[in-house]
Amino acid sequence: MAGRVLASAASVLADIGYQPEWTTVMGSSFMRHALIAGTLVALVAGPIGYFVVVRRDSFAAHALAHIGFPGATAAVLLGAPVTAGLAVFCTAGGLAIGLLGRRTVDRETATGTILALSTALGILFASMASEGAAAVTDVLFGNLLAVTTSQLWTFSIMAAVVLVVLAVIARPLLFASIAPDVAAAKGVATGALGLVLMVLLALVTTMAVQVVGTLLLFALVVTPAAAALAVTARPAAAAGVSSAVALVSVWGGLVLSAVFNLPPSFPIVAIAFVVWVLATAWSRTGARRSTST
Repeated sequence: MAGRVLASAASVLADIGYQPEWTTVMGSSFMRHALIAGTLVALVAGPIGYFVVVRRDSFAAHALAHIGFPGATAAVLLGAPVTAGLAVFCTAGGLAIGLLGRRTVDRETATGTILALSTALGILFASMASEGAAAVTDVLFGNLLAVTTSQLWTFSIMAAVVLVVLAVIARPLLFASIAPDVAAAKGVATGALGLVLMVLLALVTTMAVQVVGTLLLFALVVTPAAAALAVTARPAAAAGVSSAVALVSVWGGLVLSAVFNLPPSFPIVAIAFVVWVLATAWSRTGARRSTST
């Protein structure tokens, strides 16, 4: 029994060992598509993630990925593009959370309730989509290496929409995020801004699911922003650092996946996690030094 376990372990380690032909893999068309798609996602996940963390909407970001799952499985059932199913359900979920949870105290309740219903629908649709099991697995864990040319065009349009809208609303959204009561008293449409942010987050979620899947999306949208806020409090700098961390995670993860024959999701998430740990440790060390002096 022990011998079989050791043999299996050795086989697994051999499968994920150094791949001499990794440079050839990096030059392949599917890897180029993965790099472009990952770059687009990282560029939009950075600034969106900053607002998500500042507004304490991390649970909503995590929930939207799961809310999109039944949309993806429904698309598999109907033979429609998975990206379209994700976009429809994520956007509908974002609108529902924004409308039902305008106040922070109500948002978690609304998010959890919608998440529960969506998860139940996802289980139902997944059980019916037995022939599309591979596609369902990709939605759960991501499959960046399977990005198609048509998806690249879709991601490009989504990224452009997110960045343009975010640039237009960034200043009032920042005001409403940091001091919501004061912003509302000054006449800022805090509710409408929150709703727009949820729709933008839904679009980013639709893109990011292809990279890391619904189960790991938190690491690409929230973790880089959390790392950025640990090293700088300036909004523009934090958003930029967040995008940079996401870019390093995606690019580094893809290289490691080619070098060691790993699924890209694992090294992408692992790099983001390591950067967050280092940034948090650096921040706490600096805080202790300033306190001691």
